[in-house]
Amino acid sequence: MNTPPNFVMRLACDNRPGIVAAMTGALFQAGFNIEDSQQFDDQGTDRFFVRVVFSRDAACDEDGVRQLMAPVVAEFGMDISVHDLRRRRRVLLLASKQDHCLADLLYRWRTGELPMEIVGLVSNHPRDTYAHLELDAIPFHHLPVEKDRKPEQEARVMNVIRETGTELVVLARYMQILSDDLSRQLAGRCINIHHSFLPGFKGAKPYHQAHERGVKLIGATAHYVTADLDEGQIIEQDVERISHRDQPDVLVRKGRDIERRVLARAVRYHLEDRVILNGSKTVVFPE
Repeated sequence: MNTPPNFVMRLACDNRPGIVAAMTGALFQAGFNIEDSQQFDDQGTDRFFVRVVFSRDAACDEDGVRQLMAPVVAEFGMDISVHDLRRRRRVLLLASKQDHCLADLLYRWRTGELPMEIVGLVSNHPRDTYAHLELDAIPFHHLPVEKDRKPEQEARVMNVIRETGTELVVLARYMQILSDDLSRQLAGRCINIHHSFLPGFKGAKPYHQAHERGVKLIGATAHYVTADLDEGQIIEQDVERISHRDQPDVLVRKGRDIERRVLARAVRYHLEDRVILNGSKTVVFPE
């Protein structure tokens, strides 16, 4: 017996009466069974957001769901996203010399915690930088960044994205600032981990800045990449308490642990369609 297709749909529109009734009615008429539904009314922007998971025994695909929802989408002026949960999204990883986030993502991918298809790893460092990681099954692209030739390197990165059909780019401590042009091309589909609890302590050596200021909490932030450096829509954050006894090297060690779990959660939320952009913010529906 085949497993019934399971879909997740995200909707966003201006708030008005009848949205949920119209959405659920259309799914019911098409023979779908709703398995989970979450809504959020942002009273600050008067926008309404929905995440709904549903299935049915009869065959259907993503385009079919979009077509049956088309009248409702047109009536309410909705933004819609439909994802067949049987299809794993194609993910490209970018990393530099520090590989703690990369290693963590690979582990979670191999154990099935992150439902994705890794289509490649791009690095500005050679492959032997990751000699201790198992990369045999992952296409590796060494794309160094040379002085005054960064546009050429980014064009090659974009070629990899197009050729592999990449749907999500993850900057796993990729220590290169993306240009405004590349950031715009990847809007809403590129996640970065920032080694600080944004906003605050931006730039180089944030843990040293935190140490100098005597902070009692350090953190990390996973966000979408935008043309404004470290100003992208925040997906996930976490913190850890420290004390005056902790030196910068201890903060770095603790920070790496935070970065790993924050990035992994952000990637999983994106893969599970729990995130909807809301201007400069995000709506993240809980598990």
